[in-house]
Amino acid sequence: MGVLSPLTYVQAVIMGLLQGVTELFPISSLGHSVLVPSLFGWHNLVAAQSQPRSFFLAFIVGLHVGTAAGLLVYYRATWFELARGLGDQLRRARERGPRALWRLDDATTNPEYRLLALLVLASVPVGLVGLVFEKKFRVLFAKPLDAAIFLTLNGVILLIGEWLRRGQGRHARRRTLATMRPLGAVVIGSSQILALFAGISRSGVSMVAGLLGRYSHEESARFSFLLATPIILAAGVLKLPDLFGPLGHGVRAQTLVGALFAAIAAYVSVRFLVRYFTTKTLTPFGLYCLGVGAFCVAHFA
Repeated sequence: MGVLSPLTYVQAVIMGLLQGVTELFPISSLGHSVLVPSLFGWHNLVAAQSQPRSFFLAFIVGLHVGTAAGLLVYYRATWFELARGLGDQLRRARERGPRALWRLDDATTNPEYRLLALLVLASVPVGLVGLVFEKKFRVLFAKPLDAAIFLTLNGVILLIGEWLRRGQGRHARRRTLATMRPLGAVVIGSSQILALFAGISRSGVSMVAGLLGRYSHEESARFSFLLATPIILAAGVLKLPDLFGPLGHGVRAQTLVGALFAAIAAYVSVRFLVRYFTTKTLTPFGLYCLGVGAFCVAHFA
């Protein structure tokens, strides 16, 4: 295999900012990481994307860890409460037996522990599928035209989700995370399997699944962002050996810079979106994906 051009710091900063923003905004981080290098003429990154093992994969791992770090900082108080809920429920399990850990609908179950357990359940489907198929999907569909098509489809999914939600009626009774059932958590988590296709947004499809489950935009966004943290962090940590192995030669410093900018961008993005979804919808993001996706399909066809 020939020696690829080194990753520049400018590319690392731009890709880091792009990752941090598009991982939270429902417009697909993976899709943009495929499209932007091609649009900018970054041939070193374009060539690396099509290879099963390259410095680009090690670089993306670092950006994911940075994104997860930004999310952890923003939701640090929430995760502390969830950890405290776990400790409380473990104490109850010692007194009442291990079944206390599985009775999520029991009135005595710690509410923070219950939310943590739902997040774990929701993470299982995409985690299992990702372990088996993510690398194959990343290489197979890491082509600009494929990413553009899936980005356009992502826009369709967001707009249809909003249309179906409106069909439920303005005064339809909305559910809350406090009353979410385990099956509902699994359904929302399973929707993220679609995000293995470059161009489909993890946060977008999980929010649409939440809306169709009669959760508000605010509640759907909160569950999606909390769910993203362990999934992104686990995916990054699992592949960190790639970054510290041969694949990371010549790109570790750039990856650190990119990860820092990804963390900052993720923190700012989630802070903005949490407020945005208290009153706004997915429609602008759906229109963005349709427009950019259609332009890229025409450009790369």
